[in-house]
Amino acid sequence: MSTTSTGSPYVIVGASLAGAKAAETLRAEGYAGRIVLIGDEGEYPYERPPLSKGYLLGKNPRDDAYVHEESWYADHDVELRLGRTVTAIDVAASAVVLDDGERIDYTKLLLTTGATPRRLPVPGADLEGVRYLRRLADSDRLLADFRAGRRVVVIGGGWIGLETTAAAREHGCPVTVVEAAPLPLLRVLGDEVARIFLDLHTAHGVEFRLHADVAEIVGAGGKVTGVRLGDGTEVAADVVVVGIGVTPNTALAEAAGLTVDNGIRTDAALRTSAADVYAAGDVANALHPVLGRGIRVEHWANALNQAPAAARSMLGRDVSYDRIPYFFTDQYELGMEYTGYAEPGEYDRVLFRGDPAGGEFIAFWLAEGRVLAGMNVNVWDVTDAIGQLVRSGRAVDPDRLADQGIPLDRV
Repeated sequence: MSTTSTGSPYVIVGASLAGAKAAETLRAEGYAGRIVLIGDEGEYPYERPPLSKGYLLGKNPRDDAYVHEESWYADHDVELRLGRTVTAIDVAASAVVLDDGERIDYTKLLLTTGATPRRLPVPGADLEGVRYLRRLADSDRLLADFRAGRRVVVIGGGWIGLETTAAAREHGCPVTVVEAAPLPLLRVLGDEVARIFLDLHTAHGVEFRLHADVAEIVGAGGKVTGVRLGDGTEVAADVVVVGIGVTPNTALAEAAGLTVDNGIRTDAALRTSAADVYAAGDVANALHPVLGRGIRVEHWANALNQAPAAARSMLGRDVSYDRIPYFFTDQYELGMEYTGYAEPGEYDRVLFRGDPAGGEFIAFWLAEGRVLAGMNVNVWDVTDAIGQLVRSGRAVDPDRLADQGIPLDRV
């Protein structure tokens, strides 16, 4: 069905994976009106997983990160404004204001503004050699660092920290991870599974400083030479990678009066509290119909799938975004997929199907027998079955769940 428009354009703020997929979906759904996609980077929209995975490992070419070829935008009549910043949203007038004062009226507005890495608030954090990983240019710099075999300290034992650690080790760099918690990934995975990742990285020569806080980044001549910990010890470094989480980019929405609470709040159709304004991707705290609450998901699959749903919603389609959250990681010989949503304190048991020591297993997070999430490690083609267990919301027999002889769709 063709959808035409003679009025103001559909405007997308955030030339990211989410923004690009939304524009693609508008065209695929038959929207023939003007589309304006605005991004503050000079790069064409790209996906973020290669930044800490294939490209950073030196295994995949840089161009693989781009969502579309450069010509796609002109071929599909998508007006791409790169290197431009939206400074304000005038909800009453249905317009956005750009950094040079230009106003663009909109019929519908989609915010895919993403998130920004949290900065390290210690002395020396502005020295040359302190790195963050969010943009393609960040990955370019880190790849050069790793190829030079530099000494690396990673601050933060989350997903970005550990993926960066694995890439640095694969390039032969000595790596020390500094983590405030007793284990890396502890908040995300809990003690039983987090310990598996600790052991994995330790086996690959990574040194961990756990229960540790950073007092200062030390340097000489304006360049990093090490990291001083709270106990006074110093870890030598040429490069310091900071991975201590991200903050959703909600300033525009908040200034415009949209409801903001750990992201831009939306309903299940990705509609914000303002008429004709939608949000998707890292910045959206969206009501999830299955989970029965708002959640904000910072992973690739969410941007990939949620933005097309938002585009359909903008076109007036009946949308209820209910995909079960999913993410993946590859570190050394470990490949993992995680399906579901299990916040700390919400589960009462972690159950294993298979032996973690053998390198192939599935871990399940349970609450009163219900599967909240499952993580398959070097076991494939089970994400749909895990998703169905999560979606069902029913209590399962733990013995059957742990029994590798029983297919998951028969548990």
